[in-house]
Amino acid sequence: MSKTISAGRTPKIHITQIDGDLSLVGWEGDDILIKADDEELNLKQDGDEVTLSCKDDLSLRAPKGSSILIEKIAGDASIRGVMGNIEVKEIDGDFSIRDVNSVAVGTVHADFSLRGARGSLSIKKAESDVSIRDVDGSVSIDSIADDLALRDAKGNVKVNVGEDAVLYINPQAGNSYAINAGDDVLLVMPPKANATLTLTADRIHVDWQGVEDDKDATSRVITLGDGSADMTISAGGDIRISNRSDAGDSAEDFGNFAGIGMDWSGFGERISRKVEQATARAQRKIDEATRRIEHKTRDADRQGRRFKGALEIGRWKWDLGSNPKGVPMPPKPGASDEERLAILKMLQEKKITAEEAEKLLASLEGGS
Repeated sequence: MSKTISAGRTPKIHITQIDGDLSLVGWEGDDILIKADDEELNLKQDGDEVTLSCKDDLSLRAPKGSSILIEKIAGDASIRGVMGNIEVKEIDGDFSIRDVNSVAVGTVHADFSLRGARGSLSIKKAESDVSIRDVDGSVSIDSIADDLALRDAKGNVKVNVGEDAVLYINPQAGNSYAINAGDDVLLVMPPKANATLTLTADRIHVDWQGVEDDKDATSRVITLGDGSADMTISAGGDIRISNRSDAGDSAEDFGNFAGIGMDWSGFGERISRKVEQATARAQRKIDEATRRIEHKTRDADRQGRRFKGALEIGRWKWDLGSNPKGVPMPPKPGASDEERLAILKMLQEKKITAEEAEKLLASLEGGS
């Protein structure tokens, strides 16, 4: 169904619930074009205020001057070309935004990408990767669970990142930049950047003409140019500072998106590497546990101990009819493979984190 309504050039659009995906595009027209299943759509209008909910996918074309308030989206969302303020309280899927004004997000449970904002960006909680480019205002993110790639933010920046942060920034006089990352930080700035850097990390590497690189230092204060921008960076791993545009090309830890061109597809490659690493670590634990069980079984066999019956430990039921007393045999290979694949499938579909998957796989060791 397609429906057209008129609410002026600056309507206030309030979306309470979308159970599917959202596509919202700003256009030059004065009307709002709505595409959705008529039976799944609920629509109310009071002058320039429009309230919507949809139990399936929703597509909107709205005047560029629209202001948007969204309570909840169960699927993915794409917003383009809307110049009024945008507020999204919660979204379960991926969220992509292009060519907007100011954006405020409560919680995004999957990947977030923004390119081109004339105003500011604020996010309370992002549970996956975040990529941001070309923001005229400030950037404030309380929590990012995974990686951040940020390029060309002209206002103040304050972010907390769970893992890696890759930053291409031209620091502006009087601005403040506060970056806290759980793992590594790569910061690339123009050769004539003016900033005072306060750095804390396991290792600090500075590739900058005229600045000594003290690899043993875990904290440093460095003044570049007139030092007119204030930058405070803390990392649980390494900090790398460079003025070379290709600084990220050889830093494979950061993936392809570290390059000056900001290839955002690198996020997917990093996720794949994390899955592979978590799988390998968990598999090593399973192999070690199996070897220990087999070793204990052989020792008990030599001692001639026998026990008849069954023993339940956690989700496993051990058949000890002809096995040593108190010594469980390993689960059948087919069962362990089936459970392992189920866990890895949940990881690939982002239903659980890499850390949670590793814990679940490692639990096979004791069957708990």
